[in-house]
Amino acid sequence: MAPTSAPTAPAATARHVPLSMTGSAFREVGHELVETIAALLDGIPAGPVTRATDPATVRAALDAAAPLPDHGMEPGELLRDAAALLADHSLFNGHPKFFGYITAPPAPIGILGDFLAAAVNSNVGAWTLSPMASEIEGQAVRWIADLLGYPQECGGLFVSGGNMANTVGLLAARTKAATWDVQRHGVGGPDAAPLTVYASAETHTWIQKATEIAGLGTDAIRWIPTDAGQRMDVGALRVAILADRAAGMIPMMVVGTAGSVSTGAVDALDEIADVCEETGTWFHVDGAYGALAAAVPGTPPALRAMRRADSVATDPHKWLYAPLEAGCALVRDADVLRRTFSHHPPYYHFGTAATNFVDFGPQNSRGFRALKVWLQLRQAGRDGYVQMIGDDIRLSERLHTLVEVHPELEAVTQALSITTFRFIPEDLRATASRAETAEYLNTLNQALLDRIQRSGEAFVSNAIVHGQYLLRACVVNINTTVADIDALPEIVVRLGREVDGGLRVGG
Repeated sequence: MAPTSAPTAPAATARHVPLSMTGSAFREVGHELVETIAALLDGIPAGPVTRATDPATVRAALDAAAPLPDHGMEPGELLRDAAALLADHSLFNGHPKFFGYITAPPAPIGILGDFLAAAVNSNVGAWTLSPMASEIEGQAVRWIADLLGYPQECGGLFVSGGNMANTVGLLAARTKAATWDVQRHGVGGPDAAPLTVYASAETHTWIQKATEIAGLGTDAIRWIPTDAGQRMDVGALRVAILADRAAGMIPMMVVGTAGSVSTGAVDALDEIADVCEETGTWFHVDGAYGALAAAVPGTPPALRAMRRADSVATDPHKWLYAPLEAGCALVRDADVLRRTFSHHPPYYHFGTAATNFVDFGPQNSRGFRALKVWLQLRQAGRDGYVQMIGDDIRLSERLHTLVEVHPELEAVTQALSITTFRFIPEDLRATASRAETAEYLNTLNQALLDRIQRSGEAFVSNAIVHGQYLLRACVVNINTTVADIDALPEIVVRLGREVDGGLRVGG
């Protein structure tokens, strides 16, 4: 057999890299993009919140069926094309009349923070890979804990959002509760006992995902009833825990809600903490929305009980106004986090003298999410955040007052910065409690929600409270003003009359 020839060495010429860009070219397209973004931000308030469209229209604009091109495009042309597509086919949560889901507008310095973080491209899994980024994340975690009144010596890290922050808390609770090596044997180990989780019916759907991920299954969830204010019935909680323990199960975690998604309800966290202490059950607070309101005077005193929790989840991309994604998980005992997530194969030589966030959460490779939040916390300071969050709450309270006095609107709930209400035609108000009218009002308000969202004039979402289909306006928006709040009731009523007329004619 003839000997195999050695591969030919590449010629000593400059390498052609299709993704490369000279410093001057980067500067040119970067400056143009900054100008485009600045114009977009300036123009959002005068435009629609979103444009009435459908998937087919958006896919056609994108030419979604087109194959991957063989040849590339110039960066400037590409960025102009992408910016135009996004400007014409997006829902802008930075619009001052966006009152929909609990997603805040991105603070400008947060936008720039993401830009800077991408340029450095730190892998904030290990300190060695990201010295300054790791220390910035650690400081930002401590500052968030301080805003919540939580122990600053806790363990914590940034994650993608509330789902993952809550899941980190649940996995830590599983480690603490299991009387066997759950990391090695799982929840079905030879000495395992069933683990149970307690949550109210108002708990966000992260709980189903987290119990599935943890291997518990959703049957492990004990759904605790709520009172008339959508708060967990603490008496029923105590009964459920004691019954499960008597049946040989291990009560693993109780979830208290600090600001429910539907209405902003805050559970009686102090009373829940008492039950958890009495029964030796991990106390977790889902504060993805409302936890940061603890720093604001006049908010529910129950929020201050978060200091007693074993773990807390919160979302800086909600009430810290950071660009997506930014969640934060806090766990009182950092050692429990390490026992839950720390694994050291031979190819990891990171040491323990510094914080390696790979030991605190499920990710190994981690982006520098903390930078934007750290910048925003430094720009606004504690006083700035207390003011901004307080302003959102006062604007929501103003909306509730306006709705209360309007003859064609009915105010239902107001908590934190969420107001729920519904449109009731004047001629139906007297019979609103009758079954037939109540059913029609649910149909009417559901159709009205769709009309409002498609109008582009404002954006609200929905809640269902005691069987009533309601419109839900959540103010987590530094761009919203009194004028935007004052305009909303008339937008709702005008469109409500149109929808009502169409339904009655059609019916």
